[in-house]
Amino acid sequence: MKYTMEIAGLTRDLPLCPIADDLYIAAFICFGDAEISAACARELLKLVPREEYDYIFTAEAKGIPLAHEMARQSRAPKYFVARKGPKNYMPDPICVEDESITTRGKQRLYLGRDDADMISGKRILIVDDVISTGGSLRAMEEMIRLCGGTVAGRVCVLAEGDAAKRDDIKFLGTIPLFNGKGEPIGE
Repeated sequence: MKYTMEIAGLTRDLPLCPIADDLYIAAFICFGDAEISAACARELLKLVPREEYDYIFTAEAKGIPLAHEMARQSRAPKYFVARKGPKNYMPDPICVEDESITTRGKQRLYLGRDDADMISGKRILIVDDVISTGGSLRAMEEMIRLCGGTVAGRVCVLAEGDAAKRDDIKFLGTIPLFNGKGEPIGE
């Protein structure tokens, strides 16, 4: 099963993937799709003027191509990635817990103290591929707060399910949740 949609002027077939017995999501994956990453980054940058934020921030993993491309296109010298595990190169890492619709159970996000110090006192733009339940978003907001930064905005490519009703997120498009037959729920 698949869901065909237009995203940033490009058409993509998104595979439907089960996350519960009778609940499926359309998987938007920008890894390996340089064309969609560049087009989405260009359109996301139109939603938030560069003077409104100091740095871009995302969580591992699917937001990385977007954050990288947004930084490249806007000529930002740096962006930050909260990692799913502590790395040896992270001095004194900060950790927050996250629950996401696409991750079974709780996951943790980590950021090194050196990056946290750079975020302190800065306006941070949160970037993600898809926002659904908001679990990952809350974790990123908490990470920025713990670092002493301020959330300047939230952007994503697609708002899924109830996230489409939120007015604190800017997004390029909406995507429904699906039942086991591949039919949109709530439409």
